[in-house]
Amino acid sequence: MNIFISDEASQWFEDELGLKKGDHVRFYVRYGGCGSIQSGFSLGISKDQPDQIGASLLKNDILYYVEEKDIWYFDSHDLEVTYNKKQDEVEFHYKK
Repeated sequence: MNIFISDEASQWFEDELGLKKGDHVRFYVRYGGCGSIQSGFSLGISKDQPDQIGASLLKNDILYYVEEKDIWYFDSHDLEVTYNKKQDEVEFHYKK
């Protein structure tokens, strides 16, 4: 699994979460919501310290990652995060 984050999406994370160089952003599985890969689950985000990294991307000196225990959610898909200007929010896309 790979993680891709557009420049606009990384700027959104930095602004919304008040990120600084050296911070960490975790993508995690949560029960409920509108996930498109696993029924009944969706993806959440948090500013968190990594434990056992399953996939990661370092962008602008910020580590974006998924814990090993949450890799199952992606079902062999890569995570692509983009920014939706009209909605002023990030969007998650899953690519095989």
